[in-house]
Amino acid sequence: MIVWINGAFGAGKTSAARELIDLIPNSTLYDPELIGRALPLLLPPERPAGTGDHQDLTIWRRLVVDTAAALFAEVGGVLVVPMTLLRQEYRDEIFGGLASRRITVRHIVLTQDETILRERIAARDECADDPAGNERVRKWALDHIEPYRAALDGWLAADAYAVDNGSLTPEATAKAIADAVRTGEAGVCGIVQTPEPTGETLAAGVLLFDEQDRVLLVDPTYKPGWEFPGGVVERGEAPARAAMREVAEETGLELAAVPGLLVVDWEPPSPPGYGGLRLLFDGGRLTAAQADRVLLPGSELRGWRFATEAEAADMLPPVRYERLRWALRARERGTVLNLEAGVPVG
Repeated sequence: MIVWINGAFGAGKTSAARELIDLIPNSTLYDPELIGRALPLLLPPERPAGTGDHQDLTIWRRLVVDTAAALFAEVGGVLVVPMTLLRQEYRDEIFGGLASRRITVRHIVLTQDETILRERIAARDECADDPAGNERVRKWALDHIEPYRAALDGWLAADAYAVDNGSLTPEATAKAIADAVRTGEAGVCGIVQTPEPTGETLAAGVLLFDEQDRVLLVDPTYKPGWEFPGGVVERGEAPARAAMREVAEETGLELAAVPGLLVVDWEPPSPPGYGGLRLLFDGGRLTAAQADRVLLPGSELRGWRFATEAEAADMLPPVRYERLRWALRARERGTVLNLEAGVPVG
């Protein structure tokens, strides 16, 4: 299990985490900030320099998950992780990766009045021999107060158990967290546990349309970006039937007929992914009454909406958008398109 302590920069996460490992038996402090500090030593200089935050590097998010898994294999028990996560898509990627490795997460967020937070940031003295470095750290923390507040007012409040530590010492904060974990008030994050693939996979998705020909997209809890209803085809299962099953499981809608194929897309392997075949089917148009019956599994999907092609371009990761774009062209032409890495061939 991981106890992930989230909150603003300067909220007291690390101090509370150090106290918490004395309260939770067989627990270990795991600070992903150490991975961020190591990246300039591992990557070509232009890579870390090209981003203002190591969290924006895919390798950092991947290493956070892989290192956690390696630590569990080495020491077991509980990992206490003090780390700010303000972008929901990064939370989805990291927590989803942990879930795929059967690692549960209890998500805590430390909150406090902004006046108290600013006082704590002003008092930070991490670089005693480097006044300029201290000033950079304080400025970084102050610049991220607004994004933290926006996250707390949005997705973060719904995802994490809040502990107001504005008037608490690190020891008292740690006790409040330990009590919330022990009693179950800070519950396990409900994320679907999708096993990591061990080879190429065959996946089938379905495009469902409303009366304005907008396409139905869903927002997974376990990976960044929006997606089409669908999933991996199980061994011995027909792809179209798998697509129908996934639509029923993810939206509660039963398709009356086997959907027609629109696109076959070969996704090349890109380590650590294995790639495979991705199929998109035409599930047809939903009536307003059918759309009103959409019911999502909370552990897997947090939301759904109909989107135009232009809107989907901003919602879908590029590889999924290209697949959608060509599927829409195939639907318009009444044909099936064969793609390789999102590009028509043949």
